[in-house]
Amino acid sequence: MRNYIFVTQRNVFKHVKGKNLLKGCTFVRPLATASQELPLSGTDVQTQTDYHDGPLRVYQEKVASGQLQHDAHQESVVEELQALHERLKSYEHPKKQKSFWFWQSEKKSEFKGLYLYGSVGTGKTMLMDLFHNTSGIINKNRVHFHKFMLDVHDRIHQVKLNQPKIKTTRDSKPFDAIGPVAEQISEESTLLCFDEFQVTDVADALIVKKLFTGLFENGVIVVSTSNRHPDDLYKNGLQRRTFLPFIDVLKRYCDVVSLDSGVDYRKLSLPSEGTVYFKGSGQETMQAMDRVVEELNVTSEPLMERTMNIKRREVVFPVTYGRILDSSFDSLCKKNMGAIDYLEISREFDVLVLRNVPRMNLNSRTEARRFITLIDTLYDNRVKLVMNAETEVETIFDRDQPMDSNQEMQLMDDLGISDRSDGSKASLFTGEEELFAFDRVISRLKEMQSKDYWEWGRSNQRTRVGNS
Repeated sequence: MRNYIFVTQRNVFKHVKGKNLLKGCTFVRPLATASQELPLSGTDVQTQTDYHDGPLRVYQEKVASGQLQHDAHQESVVEELQALHERLKSYEHPKKQKSFWFWQSEKKSEFKGLYLYGSVGTGKTMLMDLFHNTSGIINKNRVHFHKFMLDVHDRIHQVKLNQPKIKTTRDSKPFDAIGPVAEQISEESTLLCFDEFQVTDVADALIVKKLFTGLFENGVIVVSTSNRHPDDLYKNGLQRRTFLPFIDVLKRYCDVVSLDSGVDYRKLSLPSEGTVYFKGSGQETMQAMDRVVEELNVTSEPLMERTMNIKRREVVFPVTYGRILDSSFDSLCKKNMGAIDYLEISREFDVLVLRNVPRMNLNSRTEARRFITLIDTLYDNRVKLVMNAETEVETIFDRDQPMDSNQEMQLMDDLGISDRSDGSKASLFTGEEELFAFDRVISRLKEMQSKDYWEWGRSNQRTRVGNS
């Protein structure tokens, strides 16, 4: 009998003699041979090329064909990726051996990955995708860092639930699930490619050192992109002292490479015709957006209310047309929604029509954070966006409006922080993280209006707006 792989959103299982067919499988196919590629997550599948010569040849071909503008500095970074590609050809994931007490790696890995950082629009994501798509590593996964950490927290929760209840004593330490989770991920992935490596959540900051130490020591190779140098990660974050040792771990296992060359490639591909971003919210604007929706609804799907079950919650979307979701800022960013909701939206719909986006400031940071996460998720999953806002893209976030002093003092009181303490300078109160993230979001919103973005992946992603 043939062996088959069942791929779920997170794990890979081998089917044995027809027993225990798993629920929720994304797809089924024969077990891959050494020459076949098997992405670990059905939701993170990237189109694979037929060659494994590495990213440099592909980059040079794109420059020669005019798809990319030549940049000597950017090409030098591709050469770094090519060198890693060549080293990985002879890389063997450390095997496990059984010691007297437990299973452990045969030898701790010292193999170095890459950490690419630079300003918005320097092509970080494009270069990382070139590297991922041309890599011959079978067990590889390309994922947005925020999505990865959501999965990690979910795994930690599941491990704790499955841990037998043991009566603890005063001096006993609580069960630590981070190690087993790092072991799980290490068994599933040899190469992890992270887009937008950024730590903003204190819950993430407290666990990344132990998590990534486990991944690195178990032989996982990491290639990541970020807007920040490792030394600036989680800058001014709460309890940053506990985070600082992670920076040393990251730099030990990843070579740090800057991508800044002074060119913003997203601005080079802004459209000369066709409008998907509208300023204002009057009747004419709404009618123009309605015409765009009608044009995109190529299969004439009827208006329907859609209910999605997300993490045991029913989320209702009143206006959908097949794979088009017509919604509003209030519905998606003012309600209690988060990254997991936006991920499910990205899987379910090809186009999001987002109406009535207001101008935001530090007094609306909760909504602003949700908006940032929404746009990042849509961009990462190449969901098309039609949107109207109160202002032009560049001024959608008011940087000059200070945080309301009463709101700030109330928040500090709730957290037990004095206005003279170091905690009062945390990014939670200065809004530094939001301001930094909005530079990225503005750049992405511009790119999401471009013809290149809308035509990207027509041959390798779903493009039908009707039900597939």
